[in-house]
Amino acid sequence: MSKTSFKTTVEWNQTNWRKLERQVFKLQKRIYQASSRGDVKAVRRLQKTLMRSWSAKCIAVRRVTQDNKGKRTAGVDGVKSLTPVARFDLVKQLRITKKSKPTRRVWIPKPGTEEKRPLGIPTMYDRALQALAKLALEPEWEAKFEPNSFGFRPGRSCHDAIGAIFNQIRYKDKFVLDADISKCFDQINHEALLRKINTFPTLRQQIKAWLKSGVIDGKSLSTTSEGTPQGGVISPLLANISLHGMENRIKQVSKTAALIRYADDFVIIHEDLTVVHRCQQVITEWLKGMGLELKPSKTRITHTLHKYEGNVGFDFLGFNVRQHKVGTYRSARNGKKQPLGFNTLITPSKEKIKLHLEEIGGIIDTHITAPQAALIKALNPVIRGWANYYSTVVSNDTFQLLGHLTYQKLRAWAIRRCPRSNQHEIVNKYWNTVGNDKWVFSTRDGLKLARHTDTPIERHVKVQGERSPYDGDWVYWSTRLGKHPEATKRVAKLLKKQKGKCEYCGLYFKDGDLLEIDHKTPISKGGKDSFDNLQIIHRHCHDDKTASDGTNTYAVGSKVLEDDYLDNNPF
Repeated sequence: MSKTSFKTTVEWNQTNWRKLERQVFKLQKRIYQASSRGDVKAVRRLQKTLMRSWSAKCIAVRRVTQDNKGKRTAGVDGVKSLTPVARFDLVKQLRITKKSKPTRRVWIPKPGTEEKRPLGIPTMYDRALQALAKLALEPEWEAKFEPNSFGFRPGRSCHDAIGAIFNQIRYKDKFVLDADISKCFDQINHEALLRKINTFPTLRQQIKAWLKSGVIDGKSLSTTSEGTPQGGVISPLLANISLHGMENRIKQVSKTAALIRYADDFVIIHEDLTVVHRCQQVITEWLKGMGLELKPSKTRITHTLHKYEGNVGFDFLGFNVRQHKVGTYRSARNGKKQPLGFNTLITPSKEKIKLHLEEIGGIIDTHITAPQAALIKALNPVIRGWANYYSTVVSNDTFQLLGHLTYQKLRAWAIRRCPRSNQHEIVNKYWNTVGNDKWVFSTRDGLKLARHTDTPIERHVKVQGERSPYDGDWVYWSTRLGKHPEATKRVAKLLKKQKGKCEYCGLYFKDGDLLEIDHKTPISKGGKDSFDNLQIIHRHCHDDKTASDGTNTYAVGSKVLEDDYLDNNPF
């Protein structure tokens, strides 16, 4: 495979990507199967073959130079936005060197707080090499990872974690240890992590070089003796490897206890308080082996139905999980009244509702002098994205509340713009009749504001516990992609129409692929802005198509792809 004849003669946009994708996936599938049956020798042999292959190197370079959002962000060497010729040069240079350049540190704000978290940006070469290593390592570990680990894994999402929690408590009220690992990415013990990875020597030394590469913050260089760089392509996988084993350790304490983890956030659920306390002690000791500890301010024990130490229910991944007593009451033998049952309700958390309203208010305030159309275009992706995320739980009341509060903010915006107009004139100017609805914030030419209540509530089907995209069941995975909660109706409809395949390259979409909506015939060449003229394709396919036809087709936003962009990059 490494002796492919076209590698020195073909242009980048003429490369047979379909063939390369198939070759790489066949190797990944074999690695996954070998890891599943415990054949370590076969795993190592196939991983070395994959990392030497021209196909895998091309895929890795394409991923960091065309697909990733950070492709225009430079590391310490200043290299960014590579041309097609430069991409091929990078492919030719790509090999394990057991060396690494320092990462460039930038500080980005944490949502909803005044704190900032460090982001390490490797050089383009290191990013490509990390992507290549991830292609080889991820299938091996996907066969090993525990079924209730959901964060930063292909084919798994926050909604799967919430679904797992619901399954654990839907029939019985239970105690919950709601925990967070303190500075997980910054404190992972390097030696413990390398021992756990237990890969072949050259790759182990390369991973060690990335971990020890150091950080340049401004003009100062500091060493890294622990932790993984937040921002590296391979960092989420390394973090998941470091935390692998937590669920199995809890099962040793109690077979009926459940640990559900999303990245460094996790909950432990059991009906017996003594078992939950014991699990907390065991996990605390287990984490010490990786150089980690629980964060006291974000670790607490609560109960799903009754108050325990002033707490009832808990927040997880932006959702509030709680049970409520329902039904008529009956007297027990001791004379006290007891409810006949309870409902398990999962709703958007109060904190996330508040942050969402603040974001909407901020957008409205910054558009006080902008045209109504500009305000609507700025608000629609935010409203639709938030509503899509919470469309799988009990959100109808929340959506109605948010709609009312958004209306009040828009009404204040309109009054401020038209201080001399009366209420009737203002309403007629900015609110129009669309169909049977007389209160639609819209322009005269038909551009209207999305409402939270426009998003239907549909229950999410949790991913099957032992499944992985590397098992080769394309029908199952492409179907799930179309049903992803954050996929809009248009994306879901196009995926169904195209049977889960990219119209440009013919390959099935995989979880983690970046998708764009494109006009088959560009508007500049007479194409219409209608559903029949739309197709959904890979971002890199869109780049190739645009380069070949010389037009700017309809890319649904590089920022958030206008709410149709499914980006699973955690950083």
